[in-house]
Amino acid sequence: MNMQFDFNNPTRILFGSGKLNDLGKQPMPGKKAMVLISNGKSTKANGYLDRTLEQLHQAGVQTAVWAGIMENPLKQAVMEGAAFARENGCDFIVALGGGAVLDSSVAIAAMATNDGDLWDYVHGGTGKGKPLSNPGLPIVTITTTAGTGSEINCWGVISNLETKEKIGFGNPMLTPVLAIVDPELMKTVPPKYTAYQGFDALFHNTEVIMSNGVNILSETIALSAIAHIAKYLPRAVENGDDLEAREHVAYGSTMAGITMQLTSTTAQHSMEHAMSAYHHNLPHGAGLIMISKAFASFFIERHACDGQFIKMAKAMGIPDADKPEDFITALVNLQQDCGVADLKMSDYGFTPDEFMTLAKGARSMQGGLFLANPCEMTDADCAAVFEKSFQ
Repeated sequence: MNMQFDFNNPTRILFGSGKLNDLGKQPMPGKKAMVLISNGKSTKANGYLDRTLEQLHQAGVQTAVWAGIMENPLKQAVMEGAAFARENGCDFIVALGGGAVLDSSVAIAAMATNDGDLWDYVHGGTGKGKPLSNPGLPIVTITTTAGTGSEINCWGVISNLETKEKIGFGNPMLTPVLAIVDPELMKTVPPKYTAYQGFDALFHNTEVIMSNGVNILSETIALSAIAHIAKYLPRAVENGDDLEAREHVAYGSTMAGITMQLTSTTAQHSMEHAMSAYHHNLPHGAGLIMISKAFASFFIERHACDGQFIKMAKAMGIPDADKPEDFITALVNLQQDCGVADLKMSDYGFTPDEFMTLAKGARSMQGGLFLANPCEMTDADCAAVFEKSFQ
């Protein structure tokens, strides 16, 4: 076990049911907030926006609301949001929503204070990789979903439709200063998306455990998160009002935000980002589910990290697990319990002739994650995983 780690997260986390009601008591990093929400209706319809605005006004903060973020957020939306922040004199961002909103807040915060185009500062693919000249706007996050862990980290994944790329962007100075994780705000997430988001959180943690960079702290936190998600996600999918289940899944998701700062995820995430870059209507969690069995099986067949798979199988409810294949059993059982075992790539327009294109795209867009794999994985290996996942 690697006993060394480097951890620095300046985000204050207020976790627990009802914590949104404490937002107005917190010191704010500015005087006027750009309140960033999605272009859907749920945040307004469920009253979360009004409650957030009330809390900010209690804290003496002026607000300007911008509802321009979509699932798999686009570079164009980031640039429009950054222009809105500048035009309205906003000196910090409050991101209220799910992973797309939280991811976008990082990029908008940077582009509100830096010149040029977002892709000037993106590393990988066709990005120019320039350093940021100025610090971004401070960020406060209020997550309404349990999936990405983005409420406490400085990274966001943004799509560029012109280049058909989906690439992570971030910088440590863009780490949120305050995160509100209130499971009460997650009770209205529909069952299907509860499952997709929950599996995203699960895979953040399982990939950390599989990673060749796992250390004593990231493993400890990730195994705890995996156990909570595996036990409570089926309940949250079955009954969205089950607050106890929502709390435990939210815990697993937020802990992933910590484990991913201690240890990188693996190429499973690179591969899915390529999938949703080419098929923009594919929810991120759904894509991860589709390839998860074949991806894990690749490393099991090569005995790359047998002990890690056994640890995860035990955490997922097989206490007498003694072989890496037990992880696959636990994974398939959980997918069945959550009603997502029958997801098909073909339902989203994928065709077999894309497998190598997706494989090369994964390495081009986020090749760094391949370095975290427990053994080498070639483009041909990736294409084979897509082939085995296809139905």
